[in-house]
Amino acid sequence: MNASLIRYRSNKKLAKSMWGKLSSRALRNLKDLSDAHRLSVAAGELRFLEGRWYVTHAGLLRVAQRNRCSGVRTAVDKALSDPASNRWVFKATVYKSPRSRGFVGYGDADPSNVSSLVHGAEMRVAETRAVNRALRSAYGIGLCSVEELGREPRSFDSGSSKQNKLSTNGNNNRQRSQPRLRDQLCLLIRKHRLDAGLVKAFAADFCHVSTLRDASREQVEAFINKLAESAATDREALICRLNSYARQPETNS
Repeated sequence: MNASLIRYRSNKKLAKSMWGKLSSRALRNLKDLSDAHRLSVAAGELRFLEGRWYVTHAGLLRVAQRNRCSGVRTAVDKALSDPASNRWVFKATVYKSPRSRGFVGYGDADPSNVSSLVHGAEMRVAETRAVNRALRSAYGIGLCSVEELGREPRSFDSGSSKQNKLSTNGNNNRQRSQPRLRDQLCLLIRKHRLDAGLVKAFAADFCHVSTLRDASREQVEAFINKLAESAATDREALICRLNSYARQPETNS
């Protein structure tokens, strides 16, 4: 069995466990993404939201890394930005090779088009969106990225009547969906050989809650994306961050 087929079957199995029944069209698109760009659901590189596939920042960086991207340059567009109102516009240029003329993408963010979870971080969101658009252009990825969305979409297939029924009951939907998020988090922990206890401590801190069980679904999803991106781009830095949550040994006074 070739690597492409193994990757697709792994993506398909995990996608079904996370988002329920997928249409034949969604599965065909997933196979194309698995074959063409080698994107991984387990690594947080793909999301299925409201019946459509979205690529994540982590996935785009992985594609660039595999293709030996020469570099990315970003710059604030001062003429269009307004720091006083937290409106930022960035220009990003991706260089696929040292001789590349560059692929350009623009990204904007302000309090009206970002999730409430990242209010105050509009500048970073704008830069991420610009980089994502430039990377999608450079490597021919037609999917919109999750970070480019100006709202928080629902994380289920809108074509599934079962999932639509669950969405009408907020508490029940959260309770049934949350184990799927835990499964995804466990996969990331195993894949990148992370300490589960430290990851939970990091997650609670990231979500600003005392324990992870108190976090909302949106907060957990945001943390999973953050963890996948950090593990894919700079695992050593992530390990250092996790180690900072280790309890210091008690000393006798």
